[in-house]
Amino acid sequence: MKHSTNQQTRRGQGPARRVGRTLALVLPVLLVLSGTLAVTRVNWTGSPSNSVLTASDAIDDAKGGVTAVHRAPQDVLRDRLLTELQDKDPGVVLTHLQRAVAERPSLAGHCVSIARALGRAAARVYGPTRAQSYARPVCDTSFASGVVAAQG
Repeated sequence: MKHSTNQQTRRGQGPARRVGRTLALVLPVLLVLSGTLAVTRVNWTGSPSNSVLTASDAIDDAKGGVTAVHRAPQDVLRDRLLTELQDKDPGVVLTHLQRAVAERPSLAGHCVSIARALGRAAARVYGPTRAQSYARPVCDTSFASGVVAAQG
């Protein structure tokens, strides 16, 4: 009798059983978190813009409060410049990009992607030909490549 009790005890505490129990506890948590994160990245604004308003931003804006989510400096700069592009011509916005990168050298690594985004947005607002007239060597002509990318 002692022999059968040992087999049952060993079977219940084997490494595979422990891994199975761990997965049974961890996997549902991971699935819920990944689903929650996916839902919060949905564009809740209804506009087809490149910027995404997260669910927490919508809640904070609805309350009239300040957004508690901390955004990366390059994201803040890109969004600010894209908004500025609605009121000012691309030449002014590119000058502000150059100035921001000069004041904060840590943004230099993101200058190319920001300039491309500005080029794509300028092409949508001004048309490719007029937007291209504002191109200058900011961040290795990334603005110009953004204008070209918006065409095709």
